[in-house]
Amino acid sequence: MQASSPFKEQIIEMKIKTLIVDDEPFAIEVIEGYLANFPEISVTATCANAIQAFQLLQKSKVDLMFLDVKMPGLSGTELLRSLKNPPKVIFTTAFQDYAVEGFDLNAVDYLLKPIPFDRFLKAMDKVFDQFKLQQSIIHQSDPVLSGRSSESYLYLRVDRKMMKVNVNDIYWIESLKDYIKVVLKEKVLISKQKIRLLDDLLPESQFVRIHRSFIVSLDKVESYHSYSVEINGKELPIGRYYKAACQRRFFSPTT
Repeated sequence: MQASSPFKEQIIEMKIKTLIVDDEPFAIEVIEGYLANFPEISVTATCANAIQAFQLLQKSKVDLMFLDVKMPGLSGTELLRSLKNPPKVIFTTAFQDYAVEGFDLNAVDYLLKPIPFDRFLKAMDKVFDQFKLQQSIIHQSDPVLSGRSSESYLYLRVDRKMMKVNVNDIYWIESLKDYIKVVLKEKVLISKQKIRLLDDLLPESQFVRIHRSFIVSLDKVESYHSYSVEINGKELPIGRYYKAACQRRFFSPTT
């Protein structure tokens, strides 16, 4: 009999499609057994190595991935860096030395094997918090009377209230650990959430992640270099893991 979810009070209006990637069959069994306690989770596939996972992710979208770090061939961290639009990730490994690298890649959590169930519950709490927050940040479109295309809005929690923000007014977004700073033309907003969530929600055609701590609006960029961009007189760094993506967005030849 399936146990009821310890997080049933948190309303998750979707099934969280989940992928487990590990070269140890027993490790996959343990995680599947733990996840059976959460009706919000749907394990759509398991993979024995990162290459299989990469191929699957080219065809299918998943929301959450449990990813072993050390695997033959391609490591879990190498897989994550290779993905253009990665899902939320919880790293699993027997090696504590990889923890810093895992968090540097914006992982939701990092679990050391053998994974105790109480520690697993804490990781799932973080997962549900992020999905719950994602659902609270609502995209909506308002028709513009001038006949231009509709404008997109985000609702951000600022000072205990939801504030409507036109995405066209955003200059850049900066990560401040558990908070983000949203820089607009006339003001700056501080909201308690992770920059990763905004990276998932903002239109890819209008925004680009240039650094683990910065997302910028493409049409607000005044100048750019291989190591930085300038917006409104402010120089923002391009991180080494984001240089390739920035090269494609900023340095593509004009037609």
